[in-house]
Amino acid sequence: MSTRQRRLIITGDDFGLAEPVNEAIERAYRAGTLSTATLLVCGPAAADAVARARRNPGLRVGLHLAVCEARPALPASPLSNAAGELPAPLIALLKWLLPAYRGPLEAEIRAQFEAFARTGLVLDHVTGHNHMQLHPVVLPILLRVAREYGSPPLRLPFEPLWASLRAARGWRLPFRFPWLVMAPWSRYVKWRMRRAGFTCNDYVFGIYDCGHLDLDRWLRIIAALPVGVSEIHCHPATQRCSELARTMPSYAHAAELEALLSPQLLAALARADIQQLSGFAALQPLRFSIQPYPAKASTQHDYQT
Repeated sequence: MSTRQRRLIITGDDFGLAEPVNEAIERAYRAGTLSTATLLVCGPAAADAVARARRNPGLRVGLHLAVCEARPALPASPLSNAAGELPAPLIALLKWLLPAYRGPLEAEIRAQFEAFARTGLVLDHVTGHNHMQLHPVVLPILLRVAREYGSPPLRLPFEPLWASLRAARGWRLPFRFPWLVMAPWSRYVKWRMRRAGFTCNDYVFGIYDCGHLDLDRWLRIIAALPVGVSEIHCHPATQRCSELARTMPSYAHAAELEALLSPQLLAALARADIQQLSGFAALQPLRFSIQPYPAKASTQHDYQT
């Protein structure tokens, strides 16, 4: 496979957050645009998401690891706030730096991997809710725990600035200022992931325009995709519901679904010189099973072809 090729994975995030999200991801998958979804194993509609994934076995499902703004997998977790939920991203960003939370964080991360294992689905990859896999305390814990579950591919949430600006034509320019800080850190995280033996993508699109990927923006992103492995992650839903209004009040979920179902998008993908991948596991010669294995028994990996 040429390293000079443009390769693309299209992912629906927050699978399991709400039934309108699940329905939208299933419809987009059946329409032929979206191929991958990320499962919130403790989401209010996780059981519905798993049922949809089982009846659509070609849909690749990853673990959307949540250490903020979600329900914890462990009951009475010391990570939870007064409402029994994991804290908001900014609070979590600072709070998880404290050494006292490292043990509970590892326990929660392991519990979410185990919850995914109980679904019986094949783990395609792992992402972080609100991109918290970039957190300097969460990252080493994730690498350590994920290695016990077959070292699945990981999402690197890095959006290249110039390609992003070309696609957006400067829209929401202030939202791209964090790139100045995140670019060098993301390069370090990529090095750290690959040094630990994990496969990852090169780029993600939809970080700065999150919740606003209408058809026009999709078409411009496709035209601007750089050489390498890119992921476009989106947040479609068939309708607004209380869970979406609470967690993502500004997102245009219906417009994102409309774009994914558009024949124009399918035609643009077909015309583009891009290899579409079925999921992150396509980056590896073998797809790892989620089932854990002893760390020292490297020859006993449970592979599924």
